[in-house]
Amino acid sequence: MTIQSLGSPSGSSASTCGYCSPPGQRSEAESSYHVAGLHATALSCEIYQKMIDRGWRRSGTWCYKPNLKASCCPQYTIKLDARIFKASKSQRKLVNRWNRYVMLGKAGEAMDIEAEAKTSAPHPPKPRKGHSFSIYTSIHESELGFIDPKETSLHTFETIIEPSSYSEEKYDLFKKYQSTIHHDESTERGFKRFLVDSPLIEEHIPYTELRPGHLPDNYGSYHQLYKLDGKLIAMGVIDVLPNCVSSVYFMYDVDWEEFSLGKLSALREISLVREMQEAGAPDMGYLYMGFYIHSCQKMRYKGEYSPSYLADPETYEWFLISTCLPLLDKHRYACFSSPQHSLVGPPDSETIDDAVKPPPPLDEEVLEHIRVVSRVRDGKIYTLPVNLSPYWEYDAFREGLLSCVQGLGIDVAKRIIFYL
Repeated sequence: MTIQSLGSPSGSSASTCGYCSPPGQRSEAESSYHVAGLHATALSCEIYQKMIDRGWRRSGTWCYKPNLKASCCPQYTIKLDARIFKASKSQRKLVNRWNRYVMLGKAGEAMDIEAEAKTSAPHPPKPRKGHSFSIYTSIHESELGFIDPKETSLHTFETIIEPSSYSEEKYDLFKKYQSTIHHDESTERGFKRFLVDSPLIEEHIPYTELRPGHLPDNYGSYHQLYKLDGKLIAMGVIDVLPNCVSSVYFMYDVDWEEFSLGKLSALREISLVREMQEAGAPDMGYLYMGFYIHSCQKMRYKGEYSPSYLADPETYEWFLISTCLPLLDKHRYACFSSPQHSLVGPPDSETIDDAVKPPPPLDEEVLEHIRVVSRVRDGKIYTLPVNLSPYWEYDAFREGLLSCVQGLGIDVAKRIIFYL
């Protein structure tokens, strides 16, 4: 049975940019534009994989595709090849520091200071045999269920991957994170809409090997819980898709800020991709880290994980980030496949008008394969070609749907049922 994807299309829109300036200090020119949006009721994981490969991203059930040419801070889709990732020295230190704290407490931190001093010496000691860094073994070294039975641990640390769901404990963590890190108010409804609701339809992962119990059994949306001594100290919101793990959001208790839990979460998600790939999940190999925003200093950290690639905004080809940086340094909008298309300076009215102009019409033959809901009866959805729908006569619906189809690409749009 084919899994049906269903959504309500939306055309071009604009919102205030969240990267240029703090709230209350933003000008009208500091705007982020969307080529199109989709209020998704249901999406197969395969379809959503294809969407993010074309620059889409979701916030709850709202899916959107940024308009890079018209936005003050262009957002490029970034992915990391987890299969050949090698941790840097600073990344290894983060993992080892956390493991020592979990196992030894404050004594472990003292060891960090001592190790740092020895590393700075003219002849630093060689690492002990059997203690080389491995992303898989090291990331789980202090974790409940992975600790060597011969070892003892001062603290109990565990990670739990569970389908996206609401709990008061999760909401309390979110509320504290929003208040202290982003200085924003939060509501239970907003939390559910943003980080619990998901349009993704769970689909079984056909592992070719015996699946370890800590790996997800299905493609879909998950919460990855980080618990220390039974208390939730961090949570990652992730989508597990056919080709990747997509990082949606991460929040943590600021009491643990010194351990850089956000960076540790990226390493843990890299390990998750690799573990699933080694267990035989077909085509699994990448960590999608959301958007890379070169104009925002705090978002550049995503480029520190190697090898990472950026999606070209026009052809959707992938380019190694090191080859993209020279263009990004000189241009607000960079096109990697055709550098002559790159733009400097903030978007002017002419650029914005050109970027958000109504999409071109589609051939009748194409429109016949774009389906919309005609009626729902006895639990069944009946559809008809969009150009035969009575809504087709309305400019707003027609332009919104054509914008959405243009952003999705015709092949993907043919596999989504649209409704008003």
